[in-house]
Amino acid sequence: MGLQLHVTLPLAALGYLSGTWLGAMTVCRLARLPDPRVTGSCNPGFSNVLRQYGVQLALATLIIDATKGWPVLILGMIMQLPPWGLGLIGLGVLLGHCYPAWYRFRGGKAVASAFGVMLLLTPGVALICAAIWALLAWRIHTAAIASLASATLAPLVSLWLSPDFAWVVLIFALLVLVRHALNIHRLHQGKEPKL
Repeated sequence: MGLQLHVTLPLAALGYLSGTWLGAMTVCRLARLPDPRVTGSCNPGFSNVLRQYGVQLALATLIIDATKGWPVLILGMIMQLPPWGLGLIGLGVLLGHCYPAWYRFRGGKAVASAFGVMLLLTPGVALICAAIWALLAWRIHTAAIASLASATLAPLVSLWLSPDFAWVVLIFALLVLVRHALNIHRLHQGKEPKL
C-alpha cells in the first residue's frame, strides 16, 4: 500500500497536468477563433464548441479532452496499480480539466475527460454512457440534460459492468454534477442553450 501510494501520487499529479490541456482552447486558437470561455455558454468544452463553431472543431476538442490523460493512465495500468490508484490518477485528470492552474482555474465540466478516463478503465460503462448522452442530446437538443443523465446513470452501470471501479465512477459522476450547478439553475429558469 505504501509503495503503491508513493507511485500513485506523482502519477496523479501528472494526471492533473495533462488534464489542464483544454482541447477547446487549443482548437479555437489554431482556428483563430475567440476564447470559448467568453462566447456562447462560456465553457471550454465540446458542447460549446459544437454550438459555436460546428462539428469538426467540436470533434477535435472531444478527441483532445478524452485522450489527454491516456499516457499517464496507461503507465499506471502497466505498473498494475489497483482500482483506487488508477481512480486517483483519473481524478487528477478531471480536476486538471475543471480547475487548470494556467487558466486561473477556469476549466470545463469534465464530461469528455471523464468519458476518456472511463474508456480506458471501464470501457463498457463509458460506451453505454456515451450512447445515453448521444441519444438524449439528439432527442432533447440540450447537452446539459444529456450530461446530467449520463453522469447520474454511470455509477449504476458501473455496479453492473465494473464493480471494482464503482466508487471511482461515483466520484467522477459527482464532480460532473457539481460542475453543472449553473446549468441546473439555467434549466430551472428555462435559459439553458440548445445544441
